[in-house]
Amino acid sequence: MFRPKLLFTSLAALALGACAPQDPQAVTSAAIAKQVILPTYSRWVDADRQLAVSALAYCEGKSDLDTARADFLHAQKAWAELQPLLVGPLAEGNRSWQIQFWPDKKNLVGRQVEQLLSAQPQIDAAALAKSSVVVQGLSAYEYILFDAKSNVADAAQKARYCPLLTAIGERQKLLAEEILASWNSTDGMLAQMTKFPNQRYADSHEAIADLLRAQVTALDTLKKKLGTPMGRQTKGIPQPFQADAWRSQSSLPSLQASLSAAQTVWVGVDNKGLRGLLPTEQKPLADKIDAAYAASLKLFESNQRSLTDMLGDDAGRQQLNDLYDSLNVVHRLHEGELAKALGIQLGFNANDGD
Repeated sequence: MFRPKLLFTSLAALALGACAPQDPQAVTSAAIAKQVILPTYSRWVDADRQLAVSALAYCEGKSDLDTARADFLHAQKAWAELQPLLVGPLAEGNRSWQIQFWPDKKNLVGRQVEQLLSAQPQIDAAALAKSSVVVQGLSAYEYILFDAKSNVADAAQKARYCPLLTAIGERQKLLAEEILASWNSTDGMLAQMTKFPNQRYADSHEAIADLLRAQVTALDTLKKKLGTPMGRQTKGIPQPFQADAWRSQSSLPSLQASLSAAQTVWVGVDNKGLRGLLPTEQKPLADKIDAAYAASLKLFESNQRSLTDMLGDDAGRQQLNDLYDSLNVVHRLHEGELAKALGIQLGFNANDGD
């Protein structure tokens, strides 16, 4: 029997369902994945493809040392921008150590590069993938191009180090492509941060919590990368060789790139970042975090000196202390007030116990 009233009720329910607001955390998770994380991963892949090409060109005599170094710095910046975005496969299985080995408290990079070249002078990317993570990534690449001991400006030295340089370039390219492919696969991270529930996240809140944990860990790591060479763990005695990129003097630009990337997760594209999840009554907190990012980035942008240089005088050390304090404010706001406002229990982060 036809029941027009029942049909009307069903159609009305469907219409209401279609107009119902989407889960804001699901919208934000998907937006950050598509508009922030994926483009950053793509830039990283492009930079590592260029690194592989650059190593070959340099070793074949088709480009000079300055160009090779510039391509390394480009890859280093692309990697730094990924630091606050380490959710999914790149955060698992020590993969990040395969890209950059830090902290290097005992000059393992220098020692293991020399040992590897003595044992396998003609190493290729396949053999390198089976070697220690210490020699697979950007830290070893930096050692070859910038360290006084490697001295690749000398033709004989260049010939000795070039097989490993090209192997690292190829290894980094393949690793980056593999990670990006896994992100874009049918059940990869992009899908998992877009549709809920899935095998990784029971709901969108878990995905947002994962993003915030990655942010908090990254901001804490930035403090460690700055505080360790400053001597904050060694009674104020500077440790310039404990900076993550001391050979290329690119430590501070790398920290700035990471902080800018963290800010992008916070702000989002079209206001679809973590900031947009705060209700109207939390505007004072949002403003506070905005101001903290702006203050810290302004300090980085206004500085023209290298970290090693700044450690050498009182004025420089004071500037570094100001930088550290500004990073600490950003970190504490995320770890404390933002986590509470979003109802997220952070638990332990990857740096706990360091």
